[in-house]
Amino acid sequence: MTNNIKTSSLGYPRIGKNREWKKTLEAYWSGKINEETFRAEMAGIQLQHLKTQQQAGIALIPVNDFTFYDHVLDTAAMFGIVPSRYAYDGGDIPLDLYFAMARGNSAAPACEMTKWFNTNYHYIVPEIGGQTPRLIENKPLAAYRFAKEQAGIEGKPVIVGLYTFLKLSKGFAADKIVEVAARFLPVYVQLLQELQQEGVAWVQIDEPAIVTGLTGEEVELLGTIYREIAAAVPGLHVLLQTYFEAAEPLEALLELPVQGIGLDFVHDGGANLASIRRLGWPEDKWLGAGIIDGRNIWRSDLDAKLELVRALKSHVPDERLILQPSSSLLHVPVTVQGEDKLKPAVRQALAFADEKLAELSLIAAAAGEDGQVYAAALAESREALNVFRALPERGRQDVAEQVRSLDKLPDSRSLPFAERVKVQQQKWQLPLLPTTTIGSFPQTPEVRQARLKWRKGVWNQERYDGFIRQQIADAITFQEELGLDVLVHGEFERTDMVEFFGEKLAGYLFTKGGWVQSYGSRCVKPPVIYADVAFTGPMTVKESLYAQSLTSLPVKGMLTGPVTILNWSFVRDDLSREEVANQIALALRYEVQALEEAGIEMIQVDEPAIREGLPLKAEDHEQYLNWAVRSFRIATNHVKATTQIHTHMCYSEFNDMIGPISAMDADVISIETSRSHGELIVSFEEQEYDKGIGLGVYDIHSPRVPKVEEMTQAIERALRVLDAGQFWINPDCGLKTRGWEETGAALRNMVQAAVIVREKSGAVSR
Repeated sequence: MTNNIKTSSLGYPRIGKNREWKKTLEAYWSGKINEETFRAEMAGIQLQHLKTQQQAGIALIPVNDFTFYDHVLDTAAMFGIVPSRYAYDGGDIPLDLYFAMARGNSAAPACEMTKWFNTNYHYIVPEIGGQTPRLIENKPLAAYRFAKEQAGIEGKPVIVGLYTFLKLSKGFAADKIVEVAARFLPVYVQLLQELQQEGVAWVQIDEPAIVTGLTGEEVELLGTIYREIAAAVPGLHVLLQTYFEAAEPLEALLELPVQGIGLDFVHDGGANLASIRRLGWPEDKWLGAGIIDGRNIWRSDLDAKLELVRALKSHVPDERLILQPSSSLLHVPVTVQGEDKLKPAVRQALAFADEKLAELSLIAAAAGEDGQVYAAALAESREALNVFRALPERGRQDVAEQVRSLDKLPDSRSLPFAERVKVQQQKWQLPLLPTTTIGSFPQTPEVRQARLKWRKGVWNQERYDGFIRQQIADAITFQEELGLDVLVHGEFERTDMVEFFGEKLAGYLFTKGGWVQSYGSRCVKPPVIYADVAFTGPMTVKESLYAQSLTSLPVKGMLTGPVTILNWSFVRDDLSREEVANQIALALRYEVQALEEAGIEMIQVDEPAIREGLPLKAEDHEQYLNWAVRSFRIATNHVKATTQIHTHMCYSEFNDMIGPISAMDADVISIETSRSHGELIVSFEEQEYDKGIGLGVYDIHSPRVPKVEEMTQAIERALRVLDAGQFWINPDCGLKTRGWEETGAALRNMVQAAVIVREKSGAVSR
């Protein structure tokens, strides 16, 4: 039987099996290699990625998914969209200017960075002002030529679609999007014409913004964009690619003049298949069927995938069916190879990028030919999943009983905030505009080396504990000398704000090489929730108590919240995310209690990822927010009225979250505003927030040290809409990735700015 089903990849992890990409970037930034060496090494990494997909038997291999920092930044730079503060002259964009937009420099702050839809990947937000878009460099064309010349691959260029690019940008009013699109359409057309002239067969145009919902005007705009493209490049095969959710209304997309449409059949809740069954599939279009999970790390149930493919084949002929992951694989690690420390039952249930591509090829072959040829491979996969699913730790009765008993727990603090705040002010006696940090201090090479020596057994527990105590003592002295009002212990014992807790909770496992890109060169190794999560003993009390013993100032206990632990982990896929979040919340409840009983009565439970878990469709927001807020309250609402609960959030669109954030009932929230240039302050001009709040006054993701005047202005602007009695002064996030010198300089300026504003107000205490 002939197999006409094609396979495709939507994007491959950039970082490399051993994070070669990250190391090359950081070597260039630190001046260890020059630009020529940097580009040569990056080309080698790119070539290896192409060959890996070629060897996996993928028919349509993506090109231009590789980047030096971020694919959205690439798109902006390609069209000359550079903010005016960089004094760009309109010519070629030098590499250092490209990186300055991402990281800032001594002359100008970085562009805003925010989450890519509901993932933990961050993109650089384009700033579209009055620039005239021009095709500075056809990056997809260069990537296509590279793949063809270096590996003999007829690649499939990947482009961020115009609609999505504009939806992800800032700098123009929402009602001007049609006018802005008209300015960009000619350069998009030019880009595609050059690809067609080169002989490109397929182009993947990513339009994930479609899945967030379309108004009638937006459907019309999409029609305008793709009709103009179709008229300009009539022979080019365009795959309009969506992912992360169902594409609705699908009937509107089916009318667009494109040759193929890519749909996510993993994270769509069954809606895409239901739409195809209802509408049928046009005879003149290809279907890119995203059947392998591009965002999680579990082996596929191949029987279920084959059943899905058979359902699709009843509507789409084999020769127009393309099997692919549900999204780019940049959200998963590179390969399971090397994970020899995991027990076999678990290791065999994992599939990273390379294994997912192998699954894809197997499914395509088994779906298109005599299934008996692949019976042994299918049986092997089936048995591996059965063994994994039967592990006893995945069905603990004690955990299930605790979750069932949640309705018996109180749903609120013992006193409402309006009454709590009075007793807390009396207890803590903090100055007006108290200064603090978000939690972590620089993780120096010395700290990382000490941890590595301890993990390898070179240092025993006593020596490592002594080292950590010295780091904590130095951090307390450092903060006291700076004049901070509320201190932290620095988190030197923690590799990662989620991994640290996962290592101390039941139900987690950890990989050796399971790294994924978070932003820029920042890579994280998400822990894996493979079984029921449960508390096993105090996790943070020892370090917090030691830090508090060194100072008379309050020291915050530092925890990561249940929704962030959930969203920044790879999560088992046999339970709802709500149920897993509740398991985590119950475990953290015990930890909060242990801290309070030990005398730590300022406790920060960070939820930087609560918004990124928000469903992409507005109609699903309320259900998610209800259980997300509930899980936070499960973890925190049992403390005394005088115990002050803090939380922290990153990159939140605060104006549409103010109600749920208030419902979390934290006494103090800190939130990022620096990269968004204070735009979140507008939320408080429109809505009232009655609890304590710290709006980050400087950006920790850039090495730039802001001046005192700059932070003073940020504080004073916030105080136009916030009461000074509720306002805290802090950086916008933790300081783990910064150096001590820049950290000291920035915090010193921050404290000085707070003092200046206090003196102007004529008050020194609440």
